[in-house]
Amino acid sequence: MKLINFSLVSVLVILTFYLLIVGQDVLLPIVIALVFWYLINLVAKSYSRLKISGKSLPGWFCFTLSLSSFVAMFWATVKLISMNVDGVLEVAPTYQVNLEKKINNLINYFGIQEAPTLEQLTELINLGQFISATASSLTSIVANSGVILIYLAFLFIEQKNMDKKLSALIINEEKERQVRKLLRKISDDVRKYVTIKLIASLSTGILSYIFLMVIGVDFAAFWALLIFMLNFIPTIGSIIATIFPALITLVQFDTLGPFFLVAGGLTGIQVLIGNILEPKFTGSSLNLSPTIILLNLSLWGVIWGIPGMFLCVPFLVISMIVFSNLPQTRAIAVLLSSDGRIDEL
Repeated sequence: MKLINFSLVSVLVILTFYLLIVGQDVLLPIVIALVFWYLINLVAKSYSRLKISGKSLPGWFCFTLSLSSFVAMFWATVKLISMNVDGVLEVAPTYQVNLEKKINNLINYFGIQEAPTLEQLTELINLGQFISATASSLTSIVANSGVILIYLAFLFIEQKNMDKKLSALIINEEKERQVRKLLRKISDDVRKYVTIKLIASLSTGILSYIFLMVIGVDFAAFWALLIFMLNFIPTIGSIIATIFPALITLVQFDTLGPFFLVAGGLTGIQVLIGNILEPKFTGSSLNLSPTIILLNLSLWGVIWGIPGMFLCVPFLVISMIVFSNLPQTRAIAVLLSSDGRIDEL
C-alpha cells in the first residue's frame, strides 16, 4: 500500500513539473499578474495605515496612490535603462580600446607568443548566456504585458467577491476558519519576506551607488538599480550584480586599481547586508534552510528561467506553510526548515 502511494505521489510530482514547463506561456503571465496584484494591495494597505489629523486615508485613495506608485517606478526604471543603454553605446569604442590595451599588456607580461582574439576571450567569459536569458525573459514579459494587464484588471474586479466565494465554497465553519488562518499565515510570511528583501536590496543598492560614485564609475545609477533588482535572486543574483560593475570598471580605467577596489568594495557590501544582516531577520521570521533555498533557486531557474528565480523563495514559503499543516507532508516541512522547528496553525 505504501509503495502504491509513493508511486502515485511520484507520478503526480513529475506530472506537475511537466505541466509547469510545458504550460509556461500560459501560467507565467497569470503568476506575474498575481504577484503585481498582491504587491499593489500590500502597498495600498501600508498607505492605509497613514493618518492625517487622526483619520485614515480612504481605501480608494490608497489603492490609487499604490497603483500610481507602481506606474511611476516602472516608468522611471524603463527611462533609466534606456538612457544608460544609449550612454554605453556612445562610450563602447573607448571601452574596447582600454580592454585591448589591458589584454596586450597581460600577454606581454606573461610572454605569450600567440595572443587570443577578443572574440575568443569573450567566449571564455560565459556572461553572454545569462544576458541572453535575461533579455529573453524581459522580452517575453513585455510581449505578454497586455495579457498580464488583463489578468490584473480581472483580479482587482474579482477581489471584492473572493471572501464571499470562500465562504460559499467551504460550508463547514471550522474548516473555513482553518483555511482563513492558513491564508493569513501565507500572506503574513510572504509580506515579511518581501519587506525584509526590499529593505536589504534597497540598502545594498544605495550603498553601492554611493561607493561607485566615489570611485567615479560610469553609469553608477544604472548599476545600483541592477544590484537592487538582482538581489531579489538568492545567492547568484548578488554575485552577478558584483561582476557587471567590476567588468565595466576594468575597461573604463587605464589601471587595475579601481577594478580591484570596486570588486572588493561591492563584495564587502553584499557580504555585510546579504550574508550577515539579512539572514538574521529572514532566518528568524521564515526559518528556511539556506541549502534548500539554493536548490529551490536552481529548480525554478530550470522551470521558468529568470522569473522563476525571482519567485522561488515566495513559492518555498507557501509550500512550507502548507506542508507544515498537513499531517501527510509534515516531514517535508521539517526538511525545508532551518532548525527542524515548524509553526503550525
